Amino acid sequence: MLELDVRNVYKNFGGLQALAGVTFKVRGNELIGLIGPNGAGKTTLTNVLSGIYKPTRGQVWLNGERVDGLPPYEIARRGLGRTFQVPRPFRRMTVLENLLVPALAMNPTANRRELQDKAMDVLKFLSIDHLANEYARSLSGGQQKLLELGRLLMLDPDIIILDEPFAGVHPRLMETIYNYIVEVNKQGKAFIIISHDMESIFTLSRRLLVLNWGELIADGDPHKVREDPAVIEAYLGEEEK
Repeated sequence: MLELDVRNVYKNFGGLQALAGVTFKVRGNELIGLIGPNGAGKTTLTNVLSGIYKPTRGQVWLNGERVDGLPPYEIARRGLGRTFQVPRPFRRMTVLENLLVPALAMNPTANRRELQDKAMDVLKFLSIDHLANEYARSLSGGQQKLLELGRLLMLDPDIIILDEPFAGVHPRLMETIYNYIVEVNKQGKAFIIISHDMESIFTLSRRLLVLNWGELIADGDPHKVREDPAVIEAYLGEEEK
């Protein structure tokens, strides 16, 4: 069974403490929401998990192997993939090429024909195969989010971290992304989803983590977390008033 084990993680930037003793586990194909006010430490935590930042203190274990301090590409090879809040496609490449490049970078000796077939299967699964030969710069915001997900699926990660997958997306395409997350999760992939879209995150998630000032203040069933006074005070207070 896949497992991500985050143990007492701290991250400081000079005198600023961005994460303070964050501890949690992800097991199996959990579907987890990660919320918190701006500046709570969500992006910093994601950057630590994916290898962009090394924790000041604490450990990150992935499938029984300690990975904190490894470069991002090594963590990706071990089964953790992430998207960014602002999609980062290769704008002057086609949609198909955008899927092939990271896959070839991770496995330079792979058979290109087989990779291309896999890429087309991924695009068909995401219902954007008709855009295969379009340049990435021509895609809408929502289509770019799907492209980001497709690039991750090419790497076959065990755990997928999505940073604001619904932000700036047309409601119709938002529903499409939502449904694909559910479908990929059923295939055995775990998700950690950062989102400010409260309706989507509470409906989609089966477990909710809440950060505030770098501390994990709640971890549990979304409905119970929503009623937690500390969460209401820290993040949901304005909506509940």
